Amino acid sequence: MIRRVVELLILVVLGAVWGWSHDSANWSFFGALAGATVWSAFDALRARRVLTWLNKGETSRPPALSGVWGEVLERSRKLVKKLEKKASNSDARLEDFLAAIQASPNGVVLLDSSGRIEWSNLTAATHLGFDPQRDLGQYVRNLVRAPAFVSYMDIGNFGHEIQIDGPGPRPSQPSKISLQVHPYGKKRKLMISRDVTAVQLAETMRRDFVANVSHEIRTPLTVLSGFVETMQCLPLDEEERVRYLALMSQQAQRMQTLVSDLLTLSRLEGSPAPGQGDWAEADELLNHVVQEARGLSAAIAEPTHEIVVETCQALKISGSKTELLSAMSNLLSNAVRYTPGGGTITVGWRVRESDGWGEFFVSDGGHGIAAEHLPRLTERFYRVDRSRSRETGGTGLGLAIVKHVVQRHGGQIDIQSEIGRGSTFVMALPPVRVRAAQPD
Repeated sequence: MIRRVVELLILVVLGAVWGWSHDSANWSFFGALAGATVWSAFDALRARRVLTWLNKGETSRPPALSGVWGEVLERSRKLVKKLEKKASNSDARLEDFLAAIQASPNGVVLLDSSGRIEWSNLTAATHLGFDPQRDLGQYVRNLVRAPAFVSYMDIGNFGHEIQIDGPGPRPSQPSKISLQVHPYGKKRKLMISRDVTAVQLAETMRRDFVANVSHEIRTPLTVLSGFVETMQCLPLDEEERVRYLALMSQQAQRMQTLVSDLLTLSRLEGSPAPGQGDWAEADELLNHVVQEARGLSAAIAEPTHEIVVETCQALKISGSKTELLSAMSNLLSNAVRYTPGGGTITVGWRVRESDGWGEFFVSDGGHGIAAEHLPRLTERFYRVDRSRSRETGGTGLGLAIVKHVVQRHGGQIDIQSEIGRGSTFVMALPPVRVRAAQPD
């Protein structure tokens, strides 16, 4: 500040001296005024340079100034740098926040006061079927045309969520999307979307499961109750009593089998996957289930089935021996139940040459299964022919158990069937669970 005053005084004095040199008081005054004007012009020029630099925002290239304007320039530069750093940190936090929202499993859409899309993450775009870049600025009503959503937006009561159909794998199988709008700011809206397809499917499966279990248990209970009431109320001879008790025992065994299968499923779903440290001889497993199948065939078929065992190289299988036996037994016993007496059933282990996977396979000469039933065979209680299933004594849980065992061992189940030409069921295990047995 003192420097500026000194500069001003020097120019004023020089102007006055110049005017005094013309031997006139008036000229001295005008000279002093001219000196002050020159100083003001230079000072204004320096101020202009500072303003120009501030407008351009070139903090790395400040003009070379001294004095007060140099001090103003330096302080302004420090303030601008501080503001730039704060803005940079804010931008970084905003980017992190948007990245977190992008990674969210829930869809997020920001709407302006008119209902136009200001921002959307990819999840919401997938749920609702629009493009998160191309459709910015579009009215959300023009993109989501579900009547329930239109009514929801018109009424403006956002205290609850709604469900609409979203894009699915096929037009006949739309996904189920839950939506809820949350107002914020000046009439802006935050819209949250969730894919609840799996939740609804699980709820449907739970209801079906309870209904099926209730039905499966009620049928034998009804039979048992009827026979008990008959034996209590009517005098029966020995032959009738023996026959009724045999039928009651059969129904009790049916319930016991159902409960056993339900407990097996529960154990499979609630326990950790088996490790790879335990190895069992494939031939030992195979011989065990073949003996069971031949005993079952002798009990239910006349003439008995011909069960052909195909041999291959000696193998060892890694996993839970109990679970593997359960899955193999279910596949082979199904073949016995659904193949007419005297038919041929082929069973064995083999190794795929293409990728080293081990396969336990069962091929039967039964009636075959229509193609539309194959994708649902491993569902609990799913039956192709309910009346025939009742005759064979199945619980409808065998293939569900097989599926869980195979999945827990990292494998796959494959079913090939054709009406009138029988079926082939394959339980495939990955190479890490199959190895050649070393000769003794």
